[in-house]
Amino acid sequence: MKLKLIPLILASATLLPGCFEEKTNDSASTAPAVSKEDAVASVNGVYISKKTLDTLEKEISERSQGQSFPKEQLLEELIQRELLIQQALQKKLDQSPDVVERMATVKNSLLSQAALQDYLKANPVTDEEIKVEYDTKMANMGEEYKARHILVKTEDEAKKVIAELDKGGDFQAIAKKQSIDPMGAEGGDLGWFTADRMVPPFSEAVVVLENGKYTKQPVQTQFGWHVILREESRALTPPPYDAVKEQIRPMLQRQKAQTMIESLRNSAKVEILLPAEETKPAEQPAEAESAPAIDQTPAAEIAPSEESQTEAAPAE
Repeated sequence: MKLKLIPLILASATLLPGCFEEKTNDSASTAPAVSKEDAVASVNGVYISKKTLDTLEKEISERSQGQSFPKEQLLEELIQRELLIQQALQKKLDQSPDVVERMATVKNSLLSQAALQDYLKANPVTDEEIKVEYDTKMANMGEEYKARHILVKTEDEAKKVIAELDKGGDFQAIAKKQSIDPMGAEGGDLGWFTADRMVPPFSEAVVVLENGKYTKQPVQTQFGWHVILREESRALTPPPYDAVKEQIRPMLQRQKAQTMIESLRNSAKVEILLPAEETKPAEQPAEAESAPAIDQTPAAEIAPSEESQTEAAPAE
């Protein structure tokens, strides 16, 4: 029979229940005994339980986003694991300092996860909590804007563009001719976006403009000088509650878990033994203070959504 391991399983550091049953002197007395009736295979007299196979099947499904493997293949994986475990025990690798330390690390990780799962089981996120979070977030969604811009290198160039617009110049035509931004070819169209998608000077200018108006003063960003036309604005339409309900739940679970951990931390007696200089945060470069936030995509590089591209497409 050709042996074939599942790379996904071998790459996992997770210790599956039952995989290390009766494997060490410390755990032999507490590991549940597996009877022949509850086993799916025997390897040199060591039974592999049905529960172990079921657990592996579930883990693989979760890790591979629903992909399934034949039970025969999963069972072969467990058999090969068992053979490797027996080989390691025969050579007393379980007693080597490195393995003992790593097994302790994995055990502590599993215990910490178990503590969190136990807390969340006793304090589940309710549908009422999810609805409150949804209503709060949706009430503060704000507006989104549809705008165009003309980007030039100098303030004087931007002022000349504004003067040309004041005389009745066509914004799209000027953008196509003078803007150094890639979207200039599209008349400077930026589609629909929220203020947080833009660097602060750009978004601040857009927010205070009226629909159909352009900036009377050039707007400077790290990309150059902008003349901005705000075409439209609209309230953001929230997604349906049922569509995002299960996306909100894990976020609230994380919040509950963090609150629980903070409570434990506050009530615990903790002594930091590292030297103070080793716990100080790394100094940030001076220029980082004026840098835009990570999530703020430069205005000239924002690609409109498919909906925006359709709505903002220049007339033929």
